[in-house]
Amino acid sequence: MGDQQTNKSPHVLLIPYPSQGHMNPIIEFGKRLISKGVKVTLIPTIYISNTIISHNTNTASFEIEPISDGFDEHGYAGASSSEAYIEKFDEVGSKSLGGLINKLQSEGNTIDAIVYDSFIPWALDVAMEFGINGGSFFTQACAVNNIYYHVYKGLIPVPLVSSVLVPGLPQFECWEAPSFVHNYGPYYYPGLTNVVLNQFANIDKARWVFTNTFYKLEEEVIEWMKKMWPMKVIGPTLPSMYLDKRLEDDKDYGINLFNATHSEYMNWLSDKAKGSVVYVSFGSIAQLGPEQMQEVAWGLNESNVNFLWVVRAGETEKLPKEFLELKTGKGLIVSWCKQLDVLAHESVGCFVTHCGFNSTLEAISLGVPVVGMPQWTDQSTNGKCLEDIWGVGVRVKADEKGMVTRANIVSCIKEIMDGERGVVAQNNARKWMELAKEAVSEGGSSDKDIDGFICELKQ
Repeated sequence: MGDQQTNKSPHVLLIPYPSQGHMNPIIEFGKRLISKGVKVTLIPTIYISNTIISHNTNTASFEIEPISDGFDEHGYAGASSSEAYIEKFDEVGSKSLGGLINKLQSEGNTIDAIVYDSFIPWALDVAMEFGINGGSFFTQACAVNNIYYHVYKGLIPVPLVSSVLVPGLPQFECWEAPSFVHNYGPYYYPGLTNVVLNQFANIDKARWVFTNTFYKLEEEVIEWMKKMWPMKVIGPTLPSMYLDKRLEDDKDYGINLFNATHSEYMNWLSDKAKGSVVYVSFGSIAQLGPEQMQEVAWGLNESNVNFLWVVRAGETEKLPKEFLELKTGKGLIVSWCKQLDVLAHESVGCFVTHCGFNSTLEAISLGVPVVGMPQWTDQSTNGKCLEDIWGVGVRVKADEKGMVTRANIVSCIKEIMDGERGVVAQNNARKWMELAKEAVSEGGSSDKDIDGFICELKQ
């Protein structure tokens, strides 16, 4: 019986938070597990499963078993607010997950672990009810979660009125902390603030704590966090073909919530000289105000560089009419793109980014210098790390009204594309790219932590 148990493939349930920036890292982690002989069942919401997962070949290797979030027809869009969605997902999701576990076990399935996005700690409570080990999966930087933890424990008073210093990190100015910390209050996204702080509500009961980073990138913070929890550092969770190339069928992220006219912009990029293009994207959620969109538009125009700018369909109306009428041949605006393919293209020399952590890891892992333009949540902290700790770019500076002027945008782009700091940023970006590849390659730090997790599943 013992030999049979040892030889049987471990079975892990993966439960992502239902947004693209959270789903893709945990799906890529699942692909690594599958490649090493683990059976993986992905647990999306019913809405995500019906509208995206069922039509996506990138998750073909997974078993799919959806649960309800209480908004099966429209998902997040069906809720009246983020607070309403989170509350309903907590209530309905926990019951639905319990029902699914009962179903799987009644069908003869063993479940060796449940790995859940840290934004849904109730999944650990459900796992423990069934006597199943749980692992919390952080999709944000360890630096960010370190600050959140200190706020959660009452060690950092909020709202912040001064600089902040936590173990493993240099001093951060007030505005460099996550927005939920420096803008803390009852009227600033209270539901989302609770989500990021409640990641730690039951984390001491987790069997594992996974983090989507790599050891060399956040070494000091990771060492401090390892004293607190059983950490597994398993990133960067990019498709393998952009890193170690050991998973030949792993060429794209698990899901894309937006469509992209791939051939158009890739052909356009191929016509441009090496390192001559500025790629601009503010992610899938951030919305710039009309005045800020105009400043970005004219900043790109006045920089006199080739630029590829992702402007989502709902945002195009904010662009200046005169800007759209310009036919300089320097710029291309698209509604969405496959960002990894763009960043990996040799014509791209700079990434103007909102500094979301997925975009941050992608830039670092593909060796692209950045101009950081953080918007909210963890982005201001990521921007600080990109400039001052990892040395791969510069940040724009907002004026007293919170506006980033076109002159500042022009200055930062020129600094990275043509200045001495650009040379330093390029060299540092290449260094981090090699270290990212090393981490996930056979015998690398992240590869060892994944192997260690699998060994513990078999014990």
